[in-house]
Amino acid sequence: MADGVRSVRGGSPASSPVLGGRGRTAAGGSSPPGHGFRRVTLTKPTFCHYCTDFIWGLAGYQCEVCNFMSHEKCLKNVKIPCSCIAPSLVRVPVAHCFGPPGHYKRKFCTVCRKSLESPAFRCEVCELHVHTDCILFACSDCRQCHQDGHLDHDTYHHHWREGNLSSSARCEVCKKTCGSSEVLSGMRCEWCGILAHAACYIIVTPECTFGRLRNMILPPSCVQLFSRNFSKLHCFRISENLQTESDEDDDVDGLTQGSAKDIQISTDSSKQTLKIFDGNDAVKRNQFRLISVPRIAKNEEVVEAALRAYYINDDQQEYELQTFTQQVLLSDDVINRNDAAEDSNLGSVFRESAPEAWIIRAKPKDEEVIRIYPAWLKVGMAYVPLRVNKDSTAQTVIKEVLPLLGRQTECLQNFKLVEVLMGSKQVQRMVLDNQELILNRFKDIRKTSIRQMNQTRFYIVENSKSIVQVNLFVGGLPPQLSPEEYTNILKEELAIKTNVVSVSHVYQAQGAVVLQISCFSEAERIYMLVKDTVINDKPLNAVVIPEVM
Repeated sequence: MADGVRSVRGGSPASSPVLGGRGRTAAGGSSPPGHGFRRVTLTKPTFCHYCTDFIWGLAGYQCEVCNFMSHEKCLKNVKIPCSCIAPSLVRVPVAHCFGPPGHYKRKFCTVCRKSLESPAFRCEVCELHVHTDCILFACSDCRQCHQDGHLDHDTYHHHWREGNLSSSARCEVCKKTCGSSEVLSGMRCEWCGILAHAACYIIVTPECTFGRLRNMILPPSCVQLFSRNFSKLHCFRISENLQTESDEDDDVDGLTQGSAKDIQISTDSSKQTLKIFDGNDAVKRNQFRLISVPRIAKNEEVVEAALRAYYINDDQQEYELQTFTQQVLLSDDVINRNDAAEDSNLGSVFRESAPEAWIIRAKPKDEEVIRIYPAWLKVGMAYVPLRVNKDSTAQTVIKEVLPLLGRQTECLQNFKLVEVLMGSKQVQRMVLDNQELILNRFKDIRKTSIRQMNQTRFYIVENSKSIVQVNLFVGGLPPQLSPEEYTNILKEELAIKTNVVSVSHVYQAQGAVVLQISCFSEAERIYMLVKDTVINDKPLNAVVIPEVM
């Protein structure tokens, strides 16, 4: 690998910044991946998430972000990354495919690690379980079932999913029981199905051979699907009674489930509960998270608590809190609502007259260090750290990155910079204009949502002139008609464009055809129109068909 490229494989990045540090413990001189452990007093029976044994005594160690609980003796062995750094460990962003919310007994949320006592979502592909309010913080690390024309992997690694194993599950390495009904623990490969302890899975051979079903499974390299804006719900025919992420957020009534289960509104006069929004989008949707902080606290402690609520592990010095009137908290002194200095121009969170709702903002910078990921890597994950300023454009970024990747002799016009939003329900890609100011783009994303910035990457991608070919199955047509008659019906009902759409297969007995479409926009238009079309009192249906290589 070329010099200047930082590689991350099969584990966590070295020592991600740990929020704050007060009361935190890092055993053995090194902090577990992304966690911020704090010694806590146990008031009910508790089990270790690493070894699954009961924690005897009154003291344990809990991550303040993801609630990972551990013995003191197990801290130095913890390898499971915290939820706050999970997006940075994704190798190939693949959105999840959530079915309708349901009740799952003895299951745990992968994000906050708490039990699923209320309706929750389950990914139909990789078995990820998540609370309804935690779904926004789940990263797009679903199992890759097909190639999309951009990546072609020669080898495949295990796709590990933590927890929610049966109590009788046995480890492939040590042959001992690795399942637990008390905590989120144990690992399972979603391809070959092997099970392992959190301590054992790291020594399993990385390459997956698909196990006993190797002769029945089509590896992703054998299945090609140019899906672009088609979601997995469209491609895999999973129930579509879910709304899109943005629509669903509109229906959230301010107080989210996560806020309710994490924060109990306290009557303790020494505590105060604050509403925290992570950007303009959250304000617009009235979607906030609650934090409970002492009435006497420093601004940095409040900012730190706000970052934890949104699973952000950045340095709290880079952020500040603002009211809806954009009044920035300027004071670094201890905040006290009984402070007599009423005429002071220093901001205070806890005065009785102060608002209880705040927006967390990133402090403006003249320079940023961004990560650029090369999209052509077939194995592992790597990025190039690059410093950008107010004059840096997408084109200058490409020019500076190519030499670091050993491709300095190639033409700039052969590459493009792509912004990728790794949402849990949909991975959105947007090609940046060559003259786009990168620092301004950063500021816009952060102003919209700090959480969204944490889930955004920038890829350098080779321009390729791939032939677009979408195969769309259309059913519900009248049976026993000729190909010409089916074509005429489609022209009349769907206004298909014959220069980019052709009928490749006809199933007369079933009243169905397969359309071969050479334009993404036309394929998407036809797909959406089919769902609202009725012929002879019978609704049409459409399915995107993959191509088996």
